[in-house]
Amino acid sequence: MPELPEVETTVRGLARFLEGAEITRVTVNRPDLRRPFPPELVQVMTGARVTSLSRRAKYGLIHTNRDQTLIFHLGMSGRWRIDPEDTDKHDHLVLETADNRFALCDPRRFGSVDLVGTGALADWPQFAVMGPEPLGEELTAQYLKSALKGRAQAIKLCLLDQRIVAGLGNIYVCEALWRAGIHPRKAGGKVTRPQLERLVPAIKDVLTQSISDGGSSLRDYAQPDGELGYFATRFDVYGREGEACRRDDGGTIRRFVQGGRSTWFCAKCQR
Repeated sequence: MPELPEVETTVRGLARFLEGAEITRVTVNRPDLRRPFPPELVQVMTGARVTSLSRRAKYGLIHTNRDQTLIFHLGMSGRWRIDPEDTDKHDHLVLETADNRFALCDPRRFGSVDLVGTGALADWPQFAVMGPEPLGEELTAQYLKSALKGRAQAIKLCLLDQRIVAGLGNIYVCEALWRAGIHPRKAGGKVTRPQLERLVPAIKDVLTQSISDGGSSLRDYAQPDGELGYFATRFDVYGREGEACRRDDGGTIRRFVQGGRSTWFCAKCQR
């Protein structure tokens, strides 16, 4: 599924064309995705001017001058297409401006669209329980030390808990733990302060690099302009089972299932 860098890339791509524009037409081509479209969506968004776009965790936010924010989640296979030349049967929501057409295409329909008052975003149930943004100043080694205190759960699963850090997904947690030299099975409460001092910049660096690369084009993901992200070519552990560790330490990348998801790591350099 599209993870934080893919959502950030999507938001930035949409902002280039949508920010400041007036939405002249809204078309909903089916009643629902993962859950029903807001019944007031067409009325609220038609004629609204987009004031800005932003991201919270893996959600994209389209803010309007009507003090309403459209929140979208790309689910497993969703993506926005800008000014598509041809329609697609999976274009479930279409926003039009004087110059462009923006289609939310979601073949598997695991995505979602919500409308929330802009002033009430922090209290929206999904956002109210989230931890700090991984690229924000609030994510520090001291914060993680406090949040992980006494936890017996594996550090990898702790980092996937959106209540601890918002927006981290499987790919980037595997990559960050490798960069920090931390074994994914190590209990969160036993991760040392020096390890956390390495982990925080590793998280920020791997996300920043992926955003710069346009994300990781796995399965259906592509940027709004149709370009594919290429961070997948830089994976150090993800999907590299049986290959040599890039640290050239004699280790081999291994895979095991953890919390229902695959985990890749090097047993030689991750402790």
